[in-house]
Amino acid sequence: MSTMRGGGMGLAHSAERSPRGGSARARATEVPKRKPNLKALWPEIKALIAPRKGLLVAGMALMAVNRVAGLVLPYTSKTLLDKVLSPTNPHPELLPKIIALVFSAMIVQAITSFSLTQLLSKAGQRLIAEMRRQVQRHVGLLSVAYYDENRTGTLVARIMSDVEGVRNLVGTGLVEFVGGLLTAVLAFVYLLHRSALVTLTVFSVVGLFVFVLQYAFKKIRPIFRERAKINAEVTGRLTESLGGVRVIKGYHAEEREASVFGVGVERLLTNVMKSLTLTSVLGSASTTVLGMVSALVMWLGGHAVLSHSWTVGDYFSYNMFLAIMVMPIFQIVNIGTQLTEAFAGLDRTREIMAELEENQDPKRKLKMPSIEGNVRFDKVEFAYETDKPVLHGISFEAEQGTVTALVGSSGSGKSTVISLICAFHSPTSGQVLVDGIDLASVDLNTYRSQLGVVLQDSFLFDGSIRENIMFSRPDATEEQFLFACRTARVDEFAERFPDGYDTIVGERGVKLSGGQRQRLSIARALLAQPRILILDEATSSLDSESEAMIQAGLNQLMVGRTTFVIAHRLSTIRRADQILVVEQGKIVERGNHAELFALGGRYYDLYTRQHGLEENLFLAPGEGDEVPA
Repeated sequence: MSTMRGGGMGLAHSAERSPRGGSARARATEVPKRKPNLKALWPEIKALIAPRKGLLVAGMALMAVNRVAGLVLPYTSKTLLDKVLSPTNPHPELLPKIIALVFSAMIVQAITSFSLTQLLSKAGQRLIAEMRRQVQRHVGLLSVAYYDENRTGTLVARIMSDVEGVRNLVGTGLVEFVGGLLTAVLAFVYLLHRSALVTLTVFSVVGLFVFVLQYAFKKIRPIFRERAKINAEVTGRLTESLGGVRVIKGYHAEEREASVFGVGVERLLTNVMKSLTLTSVLGSASTTVLGMVSALVMWLGGHAVLSHSWTVGDYFSYNMFLAIMVMPIFQIVNIGTQLTEAFAGLDRTREIMAELEENQDPKRKLKMPSIEGNVRFDKVEFAYETDKPVLHGISFEAEQGTVTALVGSSGSGKSTVISLICAFHSPTSGQVLVDGIDLASVDLNTYRSQLGVVLQDSFLFDGSIRENIMFSRPDATEEQFLFACRTARVDEFAERFPDGYDTIVGERGVKLSGGQRQRLSIARALLAQPRILILDEATSSLDSESEAMIQAGLNQLMVGRTTFVIAHRLSTIRRADQILVVEQGKIVERGNHAELFALGGRYYDLYTRQHGLEENLFLAPGEGDEVPA
């Protein structure tokens, strides 16, 4: 099984790609702001709601009961004022009945409110958990190229934050929105019955405000979308800074990182301030409208009472129903903002879910049988970016059970060749064939399960030594596990820890030395028993004694397997069956060590220069200098 699940190889070829460049601020300006397309979002919204239709219907029913119960108090206020408390003809016997009715209505409201929270809020949280699982699974199945173009922090924000708002679609948000409209309609009918003139006059003012609200939401929606994007970028940079804290401290760059993060936070603050300005304007407008409505009712209602067409109870009841009608409309400002946030998050989630999984290519239908190990590159060309080729017509063959070493200067294309063998990318032209089968047509799951990869930068999870080694083969036996540990010399240090193989290694294996991390990575590949083995500077972090011991284990692992080795320490590849010298995306020399050394070309130059450098490192100052003639 591949030890590189979920990507990771993308970093290996970073030196061969032209950097994307630009700061977080510059990247943010490259993508134009746009509003969520609600028409395009409707299928997603419908897909979310459809399985929970019964839940929402039950929620709507509970909300309807809750809102009708809420109308009991204003409805009974007229009877209370005009009959029970009438100065001329009081009816005190009605007071207990009114109190009992109002108290019962409040109990009904309390029960329905509790039921709504239990029913819908929990359903909303379950939906969030479900969507996070779906998005994470989908992101994990995307190509390495997608990871190359997107920051880790941005992807984390997509998985964790963007789905948060959907609770307002299935949770209480949507139901409260509908419940508010229901309350407003019922109150409006009562108000029309009481006085059509006063009600239509008031409603014209409120209708104007609703029109303004619609315009305001169009302005707020893209701001929320932009906020999520900025937040993802800032989180991404913060994630990188925390992960690279040793590099930052090593170069005394704390202040520079604080400055970069500060710029991102300032952009986020600007966005929040802009949204706060708009929402505060809406709040002020709603207060103004409320004042206008109150003044109108006082004027018209006061005249109606003075002309004896209304009683005091009518006036008081009208005001209470008017408040019940207007209040939901103003609540729509908050609920509408929540729904807008939900649509924006759903839109961003839809974008990432629309990305094609790397194994969804219609051409990838062929199941890879058990690999024998014959690998052939046939005139392969490749470019990460259009018009910027990295490989130029690479052709070579690696026969079953042989060791092929790739050497050359940094950025020459070695890691890109490895990336193509792993099928992390597909050639721009030409073919990569394994046992005569074009990798572009192979189901990746059936192919990569037969690969083993050991990188120079050994990635470890924040778990135990055992968990990290067993990652490549969770069903391995204890005997197989211990054999891999002994072969990779993991037992030498692991068994000295108090917790042995259950010792927690820390994030990215920070509690272990570089050599210990690399031994774990080698043990992980050993346990996988791969058919094709890829070693990218697999022993670079080891001392000479450890390297010699582990090399013996690797030699045992290589028997019967096709192995590809990237090595800068050329002394480690003398026994390779073939050595490919790669420069500027081309194979400039090929052969074994003896042949290439005798050739006196690029390999000879690299080998002698490296050995001269290694020897000079141990000479006293001036000891190896030439004496001028």
